[in-house]
Amino acid sequence: MRKMATIRRINAVRAIPDADAIECAVVGAWTCVVKKGEYAAGDLAVYCEIDSWIPHELAPFLSRGNFPRVYNEVKGERLRTVKLRGQLSRGLLLPFSTMKPFFVDILFTEGVDVSDLLGIAKYEAPVPAQLSGEVRGVFPGWIQKTDQERVQNLTEQFDYWLAEAHAWEVTEKLDGSSMTVYLRDAEFGVCSRNLELKSSDTNSLWKVAVRNSLELKLRRAGGNLALQGELIGEGIQGNSYKLTGQEFFVFDIYDIDTSKYLLPSERLAFCKQHDIKHVPVIAYTTRLWETLGINTIDAILRFAEGKSVWGVSCEREGLVFKSATAQCSFKAISNKFLLKSD
Repeated sequence: MRKMATIRRINAVRAIPDADAIECAVVGAWTCVVKKGEYAAGDLAVYCEIDSWIPHELAPFLSRGNFPRVYNEVKGERLRTVKLRGQLSRGLLLPFSTMKPFFVDILFTEGVDVSDLLGIAKYEAPVPAQLSGEVRGVFPGWIQKTDQERVQNLTEQFDYWLAEAHAWEVTEKLDGSSMTVYLRDAEFGVCSRNLELKSSDTNSLWKVAVRNSLELKLRRAGGNLALQGELIGEGIQGNSYKLTGQEFFVFDIYDIDTSKYLLPSERLAFCKQHDIKHVPVIAYTTRLWETLGINTIDAILRFAEGKSVWGVSCEREGLVFKSATAQCSFKAISNKFLLKSD
């Protein structure tokens, strides 16, 4: 599960040109705009990731003098990427004093997840009616959910990967709705991000699964497998790709029996063999950092920016990086996409 609020140490505080009242605090690879003098390098603070739903009592200033919004019966605001005086602010810092009411119950240290204690949750956009469907149950516990970690949270791992010689696959992260189809012990199922759905002639996920004969293709392949990907098109995230209808693109194949993902080469071969659409591959190379000139997280984020390969004038959401030889991966979301969508 994504940690929306964690106790983190501030690495540095730096000035913002032409700004008298604000400055930039650096937490790992994240940058946050804060009041001048509020924090110093080495301080502990509560770092909240973008897309956090922040309760109003924790940060009333987020409502900018307006009545707070309501999400899941909690008054507050969704945390978004913003640019202030030319500086990107990707998250929110709350003073460590925010945790004082809980000190009696638990010892807080760097890295501790305090999302639940503070009532901070991940904001999920409302699901369009054609995607919701009739619920069969929660998302199956024997399939890993699709939620790549952002590269900004992987500073230590990134330094290690710089020295690695294995190949990396880079794919475009499509802006759509998560979809999983599986075959397990001869039973076929279709799931949204958080739910398993009953078979339906009106639900878009089921209609696409049937139209693309995904059940038949999984039965022919044999084994217990889950195809995981993105559903894009009409009625989904504004359909920035200008598609007619809806299409499913695989980005992972999960082996249910071994609890592991197929490696990129195995996934690509599977999709080609069974005529299943695959997300666009941007690069596939050894020593990614040297070949593409990427050797810092900032460089990764700049590389993530660009137009979608779909040939329409829209910013891509970002990129996903997956090792060709190991079970490690991460995503880099385009800041241009975030500023535009937010």
